Amino acid sequence: MSTVTTPPSAGTVGVAAPQPDRRRAKDGSSLGDVAVSGFSHLFLLVWGAMVVLPLLWVVVSSFKTDQEIIRKPLSLIPEGLHWGNFSRAWTNGHFTDVFLDTVIIVGGGVFLTMLLGSMAAYVLARYEFPGNRVIYYLFLAGLTLPVYMAAVPLYKGIDNMGKIVPFLGHNQYAMLILVYVAWSLSFTVFFMHSFFRTLPTTVAEAGLVDGCSHTALFFRVMLPMAKPGLISIGIFNVIGQWNQWYLPVLLMQPQSGEDKRAPISQALIDLSVNQGYRSDWSGMFAGLTMAMLPVLAVYIIFQRQVQAGLTGSITK
Repeated sequence: MSTVTTPPSAGTVGVAAPQPDRRRAKDGSSLGDVAVSGFSHLFLLVWGAMVVLPLLWVVVSSFKTDQEIIRKPLSLIPEGLHWGNFSRAWTNGHFTDVFLDTVIIVGGGVFLTMLLGSMAAYVLARYEFPGNRVIYYLFLAGLTLPVYMAAVPLYKGIDNMGKIVPFLGHNQYAMLILVYVAWSLSFTVFFMHSFFRTLPTTVAEAGLVDGCSHTALFFRVMLPMAKPGLISIGIFNVIGQWNQWYLPVLLMQPQSGEDKRAPISQALIDLSVNQGYRSDWSGMFAGLTMAMLPVLAVYIIFQRQVQAGLTGSITK
């Protein structure tokens, strides 16, 4: 049996017509993109709930009574607004003093961290010299060491430094500021190093040609250009140093004949632990709420700058 094949006509082309892809959503995106987008949105929704709900629970509990907190611990609607919890927490926690102490310590620590960290990151990012990478990796190594593992050497080192430099031994503000700077410097150098490498070299060369010294070039040209990165890492340092509790408890010991100075984290510990047989849960939650407000306010005000700093190195 022979097979007869019909040759294609002159007006036809022997190529199969493309079939429409039916695996697409109404907006034209593929089903895979829709699935990934849906999973991302679901993940962000769950993550946002994990972050927001505990904060909301703390704020709501600060308006409850102790009995209501024990009877209805998970209720997000208080039976009444008890504003006296805040005044009691402010008085019992000595918030007037600790707020001032915290502002002084965090302000000094963040300022020195930003100054020294940006200078070190700029030199390591823009200048080549022997040992450059070694110094940079030493800074990175500081990110891998938990502060809890260095508690004993840190305490002994601060104690010995106080004996050598009496000013540090008697001034706990200065001592804790230096510790905060050392604790925050590694991440600051790591963050700003990546940001300084994205800045255009032509601008620096033009500044040197115009007669700028290296110091003037850094402070007048390169540092203003790195403003988004400075604001971002500054916010991270403010949050980290404001919420720090371990280092003040470890290092800030009362001197003979004077009251103990402590940041706000120590006041919260005193409200929650050092009450003997009394329990003031509403006062503790009120103190937590007052401690969170400054950090939340700073982040809300500068959130656009933080986002710009985090994405600046990608878009440059």
